[in-house]
Amino acid sequence: MQLHEKQVSIPLSPGNRDLIGHIEKALSFRLTDGEVPIRLAVTTIDSGHYHCEIGCLTDPNAAEHKDPKSIFEFRKRPAENTDHFNAIFLVPTGIGAEVGGHAGDATPAAQLLAAGCDHLITHPNVVNASDINEMPANASYVEGSVICRLLMGTAGLKPVRANRILVVIDEQPDALIENLALNTVEATRATYGLNCAGIYKLDPPLELTAIYADSGRAVGEGRGIDRLFNLLTETQDDYDAVAISSLITVPDGYHDQYFTSDGGMVNPWGGVEAMLTHAVSHYLDIPSAHAPMMESREILFEDPGRVDPRMAAEAISSSFFQCVLKGLKQSPAILTDPEQMKREDVMTVDDISCLVQPDGCIGLPTLAAVEQDIPVIAVREGNGLLTNDLTALPWSPGQLTIVENYWEAAGVLAALRAGITPDSVRRPFAKLNVQTWREANSDSPKISNSSQ
Repeated sequence: MQLHEKQVSIPLSPGNRDLIGHIEKALSFRLTDGEVPIRLAVTTIDSGHYHCEIGCLTDPNAAEHKDPKSIFEFRKRPAENTDHFNAIFLVPTGIGAEVGGHAGDATPAAQLLAAGCDHLITHPNVVNASDINEMPANASYVEGSVICRLLMGTAGLKPVRANRILVVIDEQPDALIENLALNTVEATRATYGLNCAGIYKLDPPLELTAIYADSGRAVGEGRGIDRLFNLLTETQDDYDAVAISSLITVPDGYHDQYFTSDGGMVNPWGGVEAMLTHAVSHYLDIPSAHAPMMESREILFEDPGRVDPRMAAEAISSSFFQCVLKGLKQSPAILTDPEQMKREDVMTVDDISCLVQPDGCIGLPTLAAVEQDIPVIAVREGNGLLTNDLTALPWSPGQLTIVENYWEAAGVLAALRAGITPDSVRRPFAKLNVQTWREANSDSPKISNSSQ
């Protein structure tokens, strides 16, 4: 089993409507046998095409593994459940987002948004800060592909008291590097009572390589994924979530370039991490997260100097693993059976009141929100490489609000929670247009506009 990124151009859909089904149908003619899409980004839209980058898992022995449902499967929600106000906060991994594209630097934004809702659902890229994780108390740490399925209506989230976490690490010749990960696990057991279901070393290790797509997004390639899947399948009764620490190969000099770029270089490691965890959680329906393993002693003891504050958590960390373990400790269970999803304690798309994301990003969460009539707040200050015009999508009136920063996003979130039209607190405050309806002689009425 191999991970890779595929670039595809798809003809435009009339009015940009039914994009989920349109893209799924187009990909059915563009994927090879055994090639399973696990991640989608619409990088640009021009006059004739959607230019997409698709993260794929190629499984030549698909018959031996669980056949996952398509990431494009969609179930329309009947209505929003207004008993609570629950929001989703996403910052796509690997796009160089100004807020959230570094090392947990979107955590303050998550804390701010969480203060304005009953529950916040977010993903590792937002709050993973290497050896630090300060996610909000009323937040759930959910792998990105699972959030996609939540919005698509095909998965629900069930709260847990605590997960049994299986730890998987790469076999490493240097005991110092291996012990950094192992000591992190022991520290979490001793300090906040993590329930570790076991530690397994992969030998031979995973082969993950970070690369950049033509758009500049961080993506990657991966080999040996079948070994990980076989381990997780054989031990599936022993654990509830999986934390993975493995080496990610990057070109020589990337560490120095990254830390001296003052935040200008897209983090190369995150893209292939997201591809791996998307595959694990999508195939096996388990919470998962990944941390890159320290490459060598030379890099460990290298002095990066004063770095951009958004990168500082990485500069002071050694195993990068604590954030993953803390996040997975109470990551909700994933339910896909429609009957189980009806349980009162299971959160489904019916319970989602709002999606907050960087402006310009179009992936399955955005497209699902359009179809589910979920309000979306798009933040300009926090965006990165992707600069799509979100207003081109077929939103219902008032469904999309574009704001400058996360301060404004929190204000719009509060207005939505209070049932206030966000425009009502802005000035100038224009009069409504009045339309006149007259019964026509023909079968169709005629409507005319007039200003008052």
